[in-house]
Amino acid sequence: MNAGRVLVVDDEEIARENLAHALARAGYEAQAVGDARTALAELARKPYELLLTDLKLGDRSDADGIGLMERARKLHPALEVVVMTGYATIPGAVDAMNRGAFSYLAKPLNLDEVRALAAKAIEKSRLRQEVQELRQRLRDRNAPPLLVGKSPAMAALLKTIARVAPTASTVLLLGETGTGKELVARTVHQQSQRAARRFLAVNCGAFSEELLAGELFGHEKGAYTGATERKAGLFEAADGGTLFLDEVGEMTPAMQVRLLRVLQERKLMRVGGTADIPVDVRVIAATNKDLAVEAEAGTFRLDLFYRLNVITLRLPALGERREDIPLLSRHFLVKYSDALGREVRELSPEALALLLAYPFPGNIRELENLMERAVVLCDGGVVEPAHLPPDLRQGQSQLRTTRHGGLATLEENERQHMLWVLEQCEGNKTRAAEVLGIDRASLWRKLKRAGLS
Repeated sequence: MNAGRVLVVDDEEIARENLAHALARAGYEAQAVGDARTALAELARKPYELLLTDLKLGDRSDADGIGLMERARKLHPALEVVVMTGYATIPGAVDAMNRGAFSYLAKPLNLDEVRALAAKAIEKSRLRQEVQELRQRLRDRNAPPLLVGKSPAMAALLKTIARVAPTASTVLLLGETGTGKELVARTVHQQSQRAARRFLAVNCGAFSEELLAGELFGHEKGAYTGATERKAGLFEAADGGTLFLDEVGEMTPAMQVRLLRVLQERKLMRVGGTADIPVDVRVIAATNKDLAVEAEAGTFRLDLFYRLNVITLRLPALGERREDIPLLSRHFLVKYSDALGREVRELSPEALALLLAYPFPGNIRELENLMERAVVLCDGGVVEPAHLPPDLRQGQSQLRTTRHGGLATLEENERQHMLWVLEQCEGNKTRAAEVLGIDRASLWRKLKRAGLS
């Protein structure tokens, strides 16, 4: 662990850079900026432990260190603040301390005094952070469970999570889109020893290689076009906590190499950087791909697969836990009723029957979307079939029997429903995927599996 993270704010460039360099030589991770706006942006990107700010920033009357301190504390309640002043303003320094500043320094600065005061302030900041983390851990223990369900499939999953969560092992979540992989990851974090620290999530398939590298590992100023300031990545921000990597199978080979190094060595290098930065982060990864097959085909690194595949949790599709549909439906009705100020709490027997007969290719995410829609459209307190989408109501008569007249299997129901949705969307797969509550890649795989690609 470094001596501490310090943000220096001073409108005099030479003064702030000299102070930051002096702190860096003493073992601190120090960053220097010239105004309150840039300071707040930097604080939003990274959790600092000490804000060392000039009492007067520029010529504007509102550009003062006290105002910055109050706004910075809203971002990071554990942050300690030391105010610097070159003016004969003892009352101003006292006012700053009355408003929560740790102490003040008079210019010209004595570097020995700065270092000693920084050490004391950061020690207090870390103590404050520990207290906050303990309080958060107590709140999490008393919080309602994130995962809803009483089916055998869910009972088995929850039992496995309870055994896995207290360990430090990497976890790989496998399951279809919409099965709740991020909620499972949050539950593992919530039940772990890291529960009081940060849980951060990123969709690896949503970024280009360059942007994902900056997002995960951070970048130095000027590392690439648009990198106008130094930025800490998610691994640094999640230090001591958990980082959830969704769609990890979408990573390029170069990104797979960088991730493997972090998992093996517990340190990283920012994009454009030259120094290794130690990190202590538990990684939970998720994918709807078969990474073993991808590794055999050479599209996913075998050594990375082994690193991620320490503990594997397979999430059941909603079709495998249909007995949870009534409980999940009511859970979402309450959630969106509370959010929208409504009193929709129940499903009519007819509406529930429609849901139980529906294949849900979009899994829990699709069910949640249906319940949100029902709350918006429902005038009373009970959801009726009329509050469900027309395609769900009209499609049931088609979904109950096979093309040969017999009772339909779940696979046949899903196949027919996908065909029907594609027909309604005039063959537009992107729109069909949105209607089904899944992404386009998942729809393509389902169509291929059903022989419809």
